[in-house]
Amino acid sequence: MEVTHKIEHWADQHHPIWLDFIRFGLGIFLFVKGLIFISDIGVLERLLININMDWSSFWFAHYIAFAHLVGGLLITMGLVTRTAILFQLPILIGAVLFVRPGIDFGSINTEWGVSVLTLFLLVVFFIFDSGRWSIDQYMRTHRES
Repeated sequence: MEVTHKIEHWADQHHPIWLDFIRFGLGIFLFVKGLIFISDIGVLERLLININMDWSSFWFAHYIAFAHLVGGLLITMGLVTRTAILFQLPILIGAVLFVRPGIDFGSINTEWGVSVLTLFLLVVFFIFDSGRWSIDQYMRTHRES
C-alpha cells in the first residue's frame, strides 16, 4: 500500500496540465468508439467470431461497447479514472494481440496502430491518474472533515 501512495504522490507532483487535455481526448475517443460499436453491434460480433470467439461474441461485443461508453465518459471527467482504465485494459490488450498489423511495410493497419496508442495512453493514465482538472482531484482536495 505504501508503494501505491508513493507512486500517486510522485504522479501528482509530475503531472503537467497538457496531460489533462490528452486524457480528455482519450476519453472522448473511447466514448465515440463505444457509440460506433453500439450503432452496429453486429460488425463487432462478426469481428469477434473471426478471431475464434464465436461462443461468446454476443457477450463480449456488448461488454466492449458498454465499457467504451461508460469508461470513456469516466475518463473524460476524471472520475474513478484508474477503475475505468482497468475495465479498458483487457479490451485493448485483446485488440493489440488479435488485430494483426500489416505484413509488409507498404500497408499499415491503422486500427492496430490506434489500438497500440490507446493501450499506451491507458497505461500512462493508470500511472499518472486523472490530473488537476478532474473530479477525482476535486474530491481529494475538498473532503469534508
